Amino acid sequence: VQLVESGGGLVQAGGSLRLVCAASGFAFSYYAIGWFRQAPGKEREGVSCITNSDGSTNFADSVKGRFTISRDKAKNTVYLQMNSLKLEDTAVYYCATGPGRCRAYPGQYPYWGQGTQVTVSS
Repeated sequence: VQLVESGGGLVQAGGSLRLVCAASGFAFSYYAIGWFRQAPGKEREGVSCITNSDGSTNFADSVKGRFTISRDKAKNTVYLQMNSLKLEDTAVYYCATGPGRCRAYPGQYPYWGQGTQVTVSS
């Protein structure tokens, strides 16, 4: 199983970024892909998740209305579109996967990518 994140960077508050999670080595359609983030000194927290079998999605309250998640089954790729970015969105963003449906907690995902840094400046 391999997950590779990309798309992070430096953006001004109010701007947008699209993160990409490219997956390989497992049956993509039967797994869930979650996005998590971890800011310095803070615990890793869930941001969004998509269950690939039916496309159902979940979002943390802090990003609802600003972030969207989507998948391209043909490319085994999941996207996290982040709009109206805020300073507090600054973190390392990780994608993770596990079989079945979305799970709420990081410990419930056995496979992780290496992370991509998102920095929002004022």
